[in-house]
Amino acid sequence: MQPMQDPYSVSRRPLDMEDYIDIIRRHKGWILGPAFAALVVSVVGAFLWPDTFISMATLRVVPPQIPDRLAPSNVNVDMTQRIQMMSALMQNTATLSNIINQYNLYPKDRKKYPMQDLVEDMRKDIRIGEAIPMARSMLGGGNNRNIMAFSITFAYSDRLLAQRVVNDLVSRFIDEQIRTGAMSSQQTTQFMQDDFTTKQKSLEEIEKKFAEFRARNQGRLPEQFQQNMSAQAGLENRIAATNSSINRVNQDKMLLESRLAILNDQLKVSQAQSPEDLTVEKAKNERLVAIDRDILATQTALEARLEQYQENHPDVRTLRANLAVLKRTRDNMAREEESKPPEANPREKILGRVQQKEVRDLEANIQVTQALIEARNVEIENLTKEVGNLEKQAKSLTERIMSSPSNEPEYDLLLRERAIAKEQYEAATAKKTLSENATKIENQKQGERLEVLDPANVPQTPVSPKRWMVILIGLGAGLCLGLFLAGLREVKDTTLKNLKDVRVYTQLAVLGSIPLLENDVVVRRRRRLGWLIWSTACLAGVVMMASSFLYYRSQNPGL
Repeated sequence: MQPMQDPYSVSRRPLDMEDYIDIIRRHKGWILGPAFAALVVSVVGAFLWPDTFISMATLRVVPPQIPDRLAPSNVNVDMTQRIQMMSALMQNTATLSNIINQYNLYPKDRKKYPMQDLVEDMRKDIRIGEAIPMARSMLGGGNNRNIMAFSITFAYSDRLLAQRVVNDLVSRFIDEQIRTGAMSSQQTTQFMQDDFTTKQKSLEEIEKKFAEFRARNQGRLPEQFQQNMSAQAGLENRIAATNSSINRVNQDKMLLESRLAILNDQLKVSQAQSPEDLTVEKAKNERLVAIDRDILATQTALEARLEQYQENHPDVRTLRANLAVLKRTRDNMAREEESKPPEANPREKILGRVQQKEVRDLEANIQVTQALIEARNVEIENLTKEVGNLEKQAKSLTERIMSSPSNEPEYDLLLRERAIAKEQYEAATAKKTLSENATKIENQKQGERLEVLDPANVPQTPVSPKRWMVILIGLGAGLCLGLFLAGLREVKDTTLKNLKDVRVYTQLAVLGSIPLLENDVVVRRRRRLGWLIWSTACLAGVVMMASSFLYYRSQNPGL
């Protein structure tokens, strides 16, 4: 017989399927025990684990009823961003604390943890989905224009409370959307109103400066330059025409003075023939000569007025009426003188009628000529005054024309400021009107708004825990633990288990084997003890699992 090898230097032989079966048979207690214990623990834990129900509501974004091209909205924030801002506002500490107190959420945890921890837990249980496009045809609309919709979910152990909380969040969302939309639109309108008021005051100030400048520089404005030039040219023409009239009147006056001298000479010659008779005749016809003088003066005044006014002027009509009256009076007096008999004038016998008529005509012509000279003097005086007035006006226009270039830069600056202020005022007016219309639309709830697409449902089945999954995972984990313990015990056990081990490790031929002989009493006692332990463990496990199941059913009778 060969000597035995050192066991620490002998490597283990490869195991086959029969060896694995033997290992399982030898360590079945170590495999089934952890597996059963894990099963009991997983079942008890799964049914004692409270259910979590998720209630969900879907909101959609309803587009504005009036197109943006007709009434642009005051809210320029995208609805997705607005939903995110409202979501952050809905999940702040104050809001969630109010909801927790209102619905008495987390009653057990409220006794152990502060409110801030409960708020954090509730934030984790709330899910506000991002806005996603949905075809309008899904909502019953006629066209396929995409709209936006998002969901609000809340996970809680009580499904009814979960639904109530979701409804509360939905109502808060809609109210907050209406409030923020109206507030944002109102703030925009107020801003536009303030901007409009500022632009209006600025325009009024510039208009006031502009009016003061025009009043201060009336007639010297750059835009009146051509008008002043034309007026100056007209005044120069009038001055030239008036000077021409003065020259013409002076010539007429000189002619009249020459004629007056001639008439005076003729009258002297006629008076030298019979001074007494002529004196008597002159006294008789004095009234007739005075009327002729008045007629001549009236005609002269009428001619002067006709040069300045039209026929329908009141002065012209008055002078014509006076002239007609004087002429009728003169004609009547002439007819009376002619109708008198010769006996009424005894002195006319001295002179012949021809000589008397010649003296009378000379005196009348002298009076008329003197009156014409007087009229020409008055006309010259009036024309001279008119020339003076025209020269003053021309001088004033010249000063205006000379001063126009000096104020042109300031005037142009005022014009530019006025144009800019007017443009800004008109733009502010248009913006204010659009903003006010948008605010009216927002107040009438015809703008972009949220609408409940699917109301919060009452969940029928819990979303967690997945009990059968938990049980299977626990059973698998226990089985793996049992296999690991069995393997560990097998590795530590270096005894020879069967004839294969003897042949391999001893390198000897096996001629026979003697079975292990044990006391029957000891064997039966060990077996009974094992069955007792396993029965007690199984019974306890079954009771524990049944108790946890019954407790779950009692807590959730509707499921």
